[in-house]
Amino acid sequence: MKIYIKYMVSTRCKMAVKEALKTLGLHFIVVDLGEVEIMENISAEQRVQLSIALLDSGLELMDDKRAVLIEKIKNIIIEMVHHTDENIKINFSDFLSEKLNHNYTYLANLFSEVQGSTIEHFIISHKIERIKELIIYDELTITEIAWKMNYSSVAHLSNQFKKFTGLSPSHFKQLKDKRRSPIEEIGNVPDGSQD
Repeated sequence: MKIYIKYMVSTRCKMAVKEALKTLGLHFIVVDLGEVEIMENISAEQRVQLSIALLDSGLELMDDKRAVLIEKIKNIIIEMVHHTDENIKINFSDFLSEKLNHNYTYLANLFSEVQGSTIEHFIISHKIERIKELIIYDELTITEIAWKMNYSSVAHLSNQFKKFTGLSPSHFKQLKDKRRSPIEEIGNVPDGSQD
């Protein structure tokens, strides 16, 4: 039996779901972002207990087919942007249609109607957050980040980043350096200021 869960976006969420299922004596086959397959059919009482257990972790059981589909779209985007390093070789709209077995126009219209924004805006928002994270890690150059995040060029990444944040990636990186201090320097008085 499949169960759909809202707000399930991380490994920590998966662990919380597994724990809730174990507590109720339910056996899972697969626990994925937003979707769980269990061996048993659950009773109405077990469903209520599971719902309460999930709410404690900030998660929510879903019944509405449209809400389930929206959550699947979000989880595919989150997985693609934050949790995978593989580059998708096909157009994202085709990828999403194939993954969810629905026409992309239907998915895009449903998403916009329910969320009040487009799938593209949701993807870009997540890509910008991931880019910020990669800049802060300071392990990759902006060129490498652009390639990793499937941008056609550094200029394209920079323009989109600036449009969303108001800052260029290099300015964001400078802010980070100013914002963070080495632990050994915190609380120290700068040289020349002691009189």
